[in-house]
Amino acid sequence: MADLLGLLAIMAGAVVVATAGRHMLVPIPASEAGTIHLSPAYLPGYAVRTTLRMFAALAASLVFTFTYAVWAAKSRRAGQVLVPLLDILQSVPILGFLTFTVIFFLGLFPGRMMGAELAAIFTIFTSQAWNMAFAMYQSLRTVPPDLEEAARCFGLTPWQRFWRLEVPFAIPALVWNTMISMSGGWFMVVYSETITVGNTDIALPGIGSYVGVAIEQRNLAAIFYAILTMLAVILAYDQLLFRPLVAWSARFQTDDGAPLAAPDPWMLVLLRRTHLLRRFCLRVGDGMTRIGWLALGPRPSAPARALIPPRLMDAAWIAGIILCALTLGWKTWTFSLTHYSTGQVLHVMALGGLTLLRVMFTVLVASVIWVPAGIWLGLSPRRARHAQMAAQFMAAFPANLFFPLVVVAIVHWHLNSNIWLTPLMLLGTQWYILFNIVAGASSYPGDLLEAARNFHVKGWLWWRRVMLPGITPYFITGALTASGGAWNAAIATEVASWGDTTLSAQGLGAYIAHATVAGATDQVGLGMAVMAAFVLLLNRALWRPLSNYAARHYTFD
Repeated sequence: MADLLGLLAIMAGAVVVATAGRHMLVPIPASEAGTIHLSPAYLPGYAVRTTLRMFAALAASLVFTFTYAVWAAKSRRAGQVLVPLLDILQSVPILGFLTFTVIFFLGLFPGRMMGAELAAIFTIFTSQAWNMAFAMYQSLRTVPPDLEEAARCFGLTPWQRFWRLEVPFAIPALVWNTMISMSGGWFMVVYSETITVGNTDIALPGIGSYVGVAIEQRNLAAIFYAILTMLAVILAYDQLLFRPLVAWSARFQTDDGAPLAAPDPWMLVLLRRTHLLRRFCLRVGDGMTRIGWLALGPRPSAPARALIPPRLMDAAWIAGIILCALTLGWKTWTFSLTHYSTGQVLHVMALGGLTLLRVMFTVLVASVIWVPAGIWLGLSPRRARHAQMAAQFMAAFPANLFFPLVVVAIVHWHLNSNIWLTPLMLLGTQWYILFNIVAGASSYPGDLLEAARNFHVKGWLWWRRVMLPGITPYFITGALTASGGAWNAAIATEVASWGDTTLSAQGLGAYIAHATVAGATDQVGLGMAVMAAFVLLLNRALWRPLSNYAARHYTFD
């Protein structure tokens, strides 16, 4: 029976993917044919289309992670360029990509839905890939030295060491960050499926475009139906995919933190009860194991042969980087002189300062709320497990689902939108802090907590000397991620609409959002450059030094 259910599910999935692929090849429909219907009967089909876009972007993110991040971690010279470039890409506002990617992909497939579909998938990709790539990069750079020494003693080639040591070591962090990235992708669904850039206006069938039309028509019932559908979809892929992956990834844990004791998920138990599917999975696993054991590359004992002296290679590499930087700088400078005035640049920088204040206020409020709550949740394995699942659901809900309530309240009480639109940033950023605090409290060494109890350390002394120092690295990671998320959320939250009512707050996010709708690519480019500069400066001046300080003083060795 289990085999029959599995085969039916695979066949149904293949039919759904084939149907969705066929729709991607059709011409862009006329305005009437492309209308998004708000009847709940259309939501299952919209949910399937949105979910396929999410997983297509996730597949592209995995390919990017196993190429870009691995190259950056394995090559010292490449890392000097790729890591700062990834930092810049992470700081570029996601919605700013729409202005350029829509034109690019529609030009590749003129008059076809494929161009719009690829633009939507790429937008979701930009909300997932950077986080996953950084997780992979950090894991590859922090493989314990004793495991590296064991790999050398066994004479593993670089290919064998990668698949037998480094990838298994990175799997827990990669699975966890994949779940977070999937939740972050939902935040971008509304904006990726409703493409409005200049004269281009395309609504792709999906939950995101359904929500956008519901907000435009002030249909609260449709928004409620969309929330229920999103909850069902998130619950489905969480139970069918991510819960089994989390249980599987636990076998690769190497730390001594307190494990989240949990029974095997039902999907994993059902898969183990099958005969054909289990044998197929075992055959696939055996094949991948054989590929991982291929003796590709030199053995550790093989003498290194360099045709060109390393110092000469380093000098040539640095010279090439400087030449490229000077060329790009000159091109940017000449373009700026012909398109922007000094007053315009200063105005956009001032708007960036206003958004910076909102970002820091958002991180502060989220920290005050979720640090104590996350510690309380994380100290109990059962509470931590349920909290992580609930936070994953809440992080997946797009912030603009709550726009109607905020817009109606601001209009009804005549509130200042510059102030009261700011709390909307919390909806998309606070969960990063909660995720990391729960993880930090869950992995806190139990013997240290027991020692604190034996010495009767309580109250503020317990917070100041025991718990807060232990979760400081996790908090800084969460705050850094939440800060980056808040900058991206600014574009969505500094402009809120409900029907014909549109509220806007002064800030860099609203500037980019208005320029995107108007199709003003030069203004979008200026806004993206200024926002990237603000994010990079904040990371280099605040978050990176704090992260390095925490790594030196507050880690358990």
